[in-house]
Amino acid sequence: MSSDTSGEGGLQKCEDCIAPAEAFSVIANETRLSILEALWQAPERPVSFSDLRKEVGMRDSAQFNYHLQQLADHFVVHTDAGYDFRQAGKKVVSAILAGSFNEHPRLDPIDLDETCADCGANLCATYEDEMLAVNCPDCGKSHGRYPFPPGGLKDRTDDEIMDAFNQRVRHLHCLAADGVCHECNGKMTTTIVRDADDRLGLDVRVDHHCEQCRHQLHSAVGLKLLDQSAVVTFYSDHGIDLCTKPYWSLSWCVSDEHTTVLSDDPWRVRVTIPLNDEELRVTLDDDLNVVETERTRSAATDAKSTS
Repeated sequence: MSSDTSGEGGLQKCEDCIAPAEAFSVIANETRLSILEALWQAPERPVSFSDLRKEVGMRDSAQFNYHLQQLADHFVVHTDAGYDFRQAGKKVVSAILAGSFNEHPRLDPIDLDETCADCGANLCATYEDEMLAVNCPDCGKSHGRYPFPPGGLKDRTDDEIMDAFNQRVRHLHCLAADGVCHECNGKMTTTIVRDADDRLGLDVRVDHHCEQCRHQLHSAVGLKLLDQSAVVTFYSDHGIDLCTKPYWSLSWCVSDEHTTVLSDDPWRVRVTIPLNDEELRVTLDDDLNVVETERTRSAATDAKSTS
């Protein structure tokens, strides 16, 4: 599974809005960033002019007002009660807190308890260029590589980082399957493709593609089922909380070994989920909607009983 962002042109086009180059020039100032930080740190908002100036520490009222007005309308809004964020202002602060603009941390490889879906060796997580990847060091199979902002590493143990990564990946794919791009909120389309991919090692996979920013997500079909009610119940009946289970520990989420193509015009794909002495068979259509579920004894259990 993987995540890619690519695009071409269009960034300078802007109708009825502030030009992108001008927007970045507005916040490229230490005092204005301090104003945004003061708003962020305020226990309550809106914040009065005097309280905001005091927090920033600028004595010259006229000079402070000049910088504040540069932020007005686009990053900050002025009401009768004081000053507050516009959404763009919150985004600037969030990006800084995430560390995407100014942090480039290093993270030692994290040895994981979970094993490879292909060869059974223990997996390893690595971090590079703000991307966290789970791979098998023995056979090289990828179990997922996704953006993980530097801020996600702060004040977290290795276990906490991996828990956060697991939840983030689930969230990214839920949004994509619902047609929303997590990068720009643009419209995302979903397709099932039958095409071998050297990076993912999948013959059948799901592609999510944003029509606006061209961000892409790729995964095994099974990853779509992590929050599906029948699947969650199936695991719960076996005493397992699927919501906290690392996705990379579930072979049906990272491999197409358990995926069967019943038809490709239109698409009908069945994912067989084995668990102890049972298996759950989930059939999806070309929009990844679940059209049928069947819960049976596993083939291995039936063969053993017959023997």
